[in-house]
Amino acid sequence: MTNLYAKDRMILSVILFVVVLICNASTSSSASDAITIKPRHLSLLKSALQRPSGEQSELWRPMTDQGWSPCLDLGNSPSLPEKTEGYIQVFLDGGLNQQRMGICDAVAVAKILNATLVIPYLEVNPVWQDSSSFVDIFDVDHFINTLKDDIRIVRELPEELSWSTREYYGTAIRETRVKTAPVHASAKWYRENVSPVLQSFGIAAISPFSHRLSFDHLPAEIQRLRCKVNFQALRFVPHITSLGDALVSRLRNPLWRSSKDRKNVDHLGDITNSHSRQEPGKFAVLHLRFDKDMAAHSACDFGGGKAEKLALAKYRQMIWQGRVLNSQFTDEELRSQGRCPLTPEEMGLLLAAFGFDNNTPRISALRQVFPRMEDKRSLASSAERARIKGKASLLAALDYYVSMHSDIFISASPGNMHNALVGHRTFENLKTIRPNMALIGQLFLNKSITWVDFQQALGEGHVNRQGQIRLRKPKQSIYTYPAPDCMCHV
Repeated sequence: MTNLYAKDRMILSVILFVVVLICNASTSSSASDAITIKPRHLSLLKSALQRPSGEQSELWRPMTDQGWSPCLDLGNSPSLPEKTEGYIQVFLDGGLNQQRMGICDAVAVAKILNATLVIPYLEVNPVWQDSSSFVDIFDVDHFINTLKDDIRIVRELPEELSWSTREYYGTAIRETRVKTAPVHASAKWYRENVSPVLQSFGIAAISPFSHRLSFDHLPAEIQRLRCKVNFQALRFVPHITSLGDALVSRLRNPLWRSSKDRKNVDHLGDITNSHSRQEPGKFAVLHLRFDKDMAAHSACDFGGGKAEKLALAKYRQMIWQGRVLNSQFTDEELRSQGRCPLTPEEMGLLLAAFGFDNNTPRISALRQVFPRMEDKRSLASSAERARIKGKASLLAALDYYVSMHSDIFISASPGNMHNALVGHRTFENLKTIRPNMALIGQLFLNKSITWVDFQQALGEGHVNRQGQIRLRKPKQSIYTYPAPDCMCHV
């Protein structure tokens, strides 16, 4: 079963794309359901399986005070003008977390232009085919109320402008559509190019809009407003937060984790409610980003032989017409540069080297190293999952919510969800392990490395990658690095 695109492996890769929840527990379960996949790092895997039990206590210690705190209050901000210049519409593509950043930028652009923002339109993702709208994912009343002193927001356009729809702009060239916004455009660009459209028509529809506002050379009030949207105004709808709270409660409840009858809905509730009588446990969230798109785009070799390489190449040709930058490098070059996503096996080895115990509830080789594993399907009943089933954005929202409530978060490779959670958890001073991809790639290329050397090198290479404040540099995202723009040094 080494072909990445064998039927069962394809199902597995979809599961791996979502968050896998990891708990600090004292009980273990059978690994009989492990999937047989040929290991690529057999020597390290054997050592990991034979390592002594007992986690490092310091692993679960929360972050200490780093002298930085959220800083979004601008003091005596001027009141909103009585009249705005018109309405701003944005159409956002991508996954949930890319759309999330777009929403924050849309608020900022509306502020820059003194415009009224129409609740952003979320495009249907061509991969996941999820038609969930803003109001399906986010608490729109909370969003509007939180920002009421910053900008004006409306749920929909007034009747005289109701013609301005996604379908309207999809049928012909329209004067009210702005489609030339450059990536990371400046505030000056918007004033020079969008303000005239607002003045002429009372409305401007910006599409595409993802990554269309600069992270640099903006007023402090605009930067902090972007963070206010991201960290305060964008709250998920109640049914997502309620289910998220239930999952977090079960993960922290020793009685629930040791129960053998967790698929019974009534029993789930009884055990969850007993949480108050138990000392809460700790848990970590692992985001295993190992889907078909990422595997193909990385151009890395995952050990599936000629059939897998051919399948990846054909997919690259179909989606990107073969234009993938990484294709010009060898697998060894890509791994030494940290450009290859970590496989489940490699993540299992990484977690073991960091000191997670094999009693920790965490797929194939990963499950061999960590026999106990939890995900949305094991944590919630089918009835509880009914409202989010088949809806990628709502599933991602639940992942995000639970990740924000974990003691530790770690991602298998950088990406939009990784970046979003790193920034949000930095803002809240929560422990977040950021894998050093270049170091890890080089260690895995060394086929003669011992477990002791592997563990030592990883430990030394991640001492300062566990949630420590990193100040944003020019061109870096404010949503990943909120300090110093949105945090004050106390």
